[in-house]
Amino acid sequence: MTNGTVITMDPHGTQIPDGAVAVKKDRIIWIGPMDDFSSENVPKIINARGGIIMPGLINAHTHAAMTCFRGLADDLPLMTWLNDHVFPAEATLDQEKVFSGALLACAEMILSGTTCFTDMYLFEDAVARAAKQAGIRAVVGEVLYDFPSPNYGTIENGFEYTEMLIDKWQRDPIINIAVEPHSPYLCSPDLLQKAANISWNHGIPLIIHLSETEREVRNIQRRYGKTPVNHLANLEILCPNLLAAHCVALTEEEIDLLARFDVKVVHNPQSNMKLASGIAPVPALMEKGVCVALGTDGCASNNDLDMFSEMDTAAKLHKVNTKDPTVLDAATVLRMATIESARALGLSQITGSLETGKKADIITINTSKPHLTPMYHPESHLVYAARASDVDTVIINGEVIAENGKLLKADIEQIMEKVRTIAMEIRTAQTK
Repeated sequence: MTNGTVITMDPHGTQIPDGAVAVKKDRIIWIGPMDDFSSENVPKIINARGGIIMPGLINAHTHAAMTCFRGLADDLPLMTWLNDHVFPAEATLDQEKVFSGALLACAEMILSGTTCFTDMYLFEDAVARAAKQAGIRAVVGEVLYDFPSPNYGTIENGFEYTEMLIDKWQRDPIINIAVEPHSPYLCSPDLLQKAANISWNHGIPLIIHLSETEREVRNIQRRYGKTPVNHLANLEILCPNLLAAHCVALTEEEIDLLARFDVKVVHNPQSNMKLASGIAPVPALMEKGVCVALGTDGCASNNDLDMFSEMDTAAKLHKVNTKDPTVLDAATVLRMATIESARALGLSQITGSLETGKKADIITINTSKPHLTPMYHPESHLVYAARASDVDTVIINGEVIAENGKLLKADIEQIMEKVRTIAMEIRTAQTK
């Protein structure tokens, strides 16, 4: 990739105003100024046309197949939304519907510059297959909870299904597996400890929804006499491979606990705003040294998978909440969506930044747009001005997946039509 401003997101914050990135097979083999780049024996050159060359964005928390429920039940409290609408709709799902919904999500994410995503949902083998077909890097895990699942039935089968996923995908170059109990309020202490043991035994992430609302906190306090974070601490589940989604309702003591055990947190500002869950104390978490990633959550509560929009929201939300315009500056938020999300998923050695030897997960941004002109500070443009539609080229694991804003590996019209058909079935089922 040539002729662009290279934003590396490496530990030094290196930027190369007129730079190039060379890729061989699945890895980055060279980064530097255009003056030092040799095109000799290079089979394909992608010209960034003066735009930005950067690592792909990483969506650290979503529910991909919820594209099928986009706009299904808006403007409702979290528990009403879940219990009265989402859970009943999910009961109608099967592998093929999840595959189609996940494939649409993969297309949406790729076209908006996301090269890796983390998924918690049902029929996750279908999500893994969709991600593999689309060519996007993914960390997937079957949601585990106390009540019977439309996929695996009883929780004992859920653990077996998780083990199957681990065994099936363990050698795949772009698909990784996580263990994913839903939340403390839907998972018994025994379930949580068994899930943690599986993650520790295999050295893979443990992902959970945690302290998403004040109501959840009160629920757990009534049930166990402790806040959700303290509950997990009491079960000895807090650890460096734990990724906690949301973390909206936290005390100072809980923030200290998360920091002490190096628990990673993923911030989902737009979903938390839409469901009126509150504002996660991200500046306080970062001040204590907690790794904070960024995610969109699912399309039923966002309602898109656009990480550029999510970055913009994250930066502005915390400025107005703290009344401090310096909080969560553009560089910090861009790190949340790239290298910090990679670190939260245990993938920072292979992706999240442009560095020699890392996997080639790269995007280019077309900056020849009125809303991106002029450009004094590329990082500010990426967070406050860039849009999903500005993404031009997407390379994942060294393969060109999208070019000139078009998918190369999938028929987007066919994918959308399939999900429209699923939506008609869901709408019909709701009216019965």
